[in-house]
Amino acid sequence: MSSGDLLRKVEELSDLELALLLSLVANEHCLIHSEKESLETLGQELQLVRPAITYRYKFAKIASNTFNRAHALVECNAYTAVNHFTNSLLLESRDSPAADDTGNGISIEGPFPSQSRADRTESGSRALRLPDIAILQNLNQADYDVQIQVLELIRTKRIYTQAAVFTAPKGFCVIVIQDTSGPFLNKHLIDHLFMSHRHDPEAGFVNLETASEWIEDDRSSSSSVVRKSIVPRSMHSVERTFTETDIKNLLRQSKNVTVIAEVECYLQNIVTFLRLHRAVGGGVTPRATHYFNTLIKCLAPLHGLEFVTPSLVDVAARKIYPHRVVLTVSDRERSLQYGSDLGAVRAYLDGMSAEAIVEDVLESVETPL
Repeated sequence: MSSGDLLRKVEELSDLELALLLSLVANEHCLIHSEKESLETLGQELQLVRPAITYRYKFAKIASNTFNRAHALVECNAYTAVNHFTNSLLLESRDSPAADDTGNGISIEGPFPSQSRADRTESGSRALRLPDIAILQNLNQADYDVQIQVLELIRTKRIYTQAAVFTAPKGFCVIVIQDTSGPFLNKHLIDHLFMSHRHDPEAGFVNLETASEWIEDDRSSSSSVVRKSIVPRSMHSVERTFTETDIKNLLRQSKNVTVIAEVECYLQNIVTFLRLHRAVGGGVTPRATHYFNTLIKCLAPLHGLEFVTPSLVDVAARKIYPHRVVLTVSDRERSLQYGSDLGAVRAYLDGMSAEAIVEDVLESVETPL
């Protein structure tokens, strides 16, 4: 596929699909957050982003196929146990006769899978495997041990049950979705999440809306004299499925991206200003800086560029740091060492957010011309 065709495919992607594409190109994991009321819809949207899914009433097959990856959706809560979590992640192997008829082995499980599912896992009577993409909803509400299990899965690409060890497939990706006002994830797990993206519910859920319109039209067309020709979003002029070759092509282009000295200095200044910001108590880690450098290079090919511009650095900063930055507490704010008033410090920190800190830093650092 030519670079022009690949760019046209990128231009058709929604904001959620772009976030997932960047994670797949970088071979990393991401955090997506939205309003609490829209989390369930967000999880459904992320499922439709990838594999072909058969509508439960068989009215139509929704073939969005953006990435054509097998996935598992696990809904977590405070009562999610580690063994139930690991069992919920496992899918029927593609070679298993019981696998889903789409060939993607789709599994949508809550935190408490059925006893028969757990028995199958432990007995090994069915061939099981980890999904290509694990969608973890409300992981921040899960127990500390569950979050550590996810951290180990990200680090080692393996997960352990009482009966076996399962290795993650190549290109394995974890997508954590949570509401914006929920509790924080474990700080070490946060640091291993490549980037974050906030989805505004008002922006809509493109795959769900397209699928719904397609299905509703199919239901009504049998009683209509005029039968409309409904073309799913995935069947537009440019084939929208991102193949493994497309992902490798974007990765190859990202490795060849040029970062001139002035832009590299701009990036380092942003990191320095973040670390020295009076409202920052931590989170600007070496791993974050490494991800910062990776993301700017992954963004360039998506814009048809062979070099990094300052505007791409700004975009990357807004994706890398908001979920990492830890706000300082008022009695530890560094200006108190030089005589600042505690009441004034509390007033300054009141209402401060990680997003506001990143924006303040971007406004403070001089942009190279």
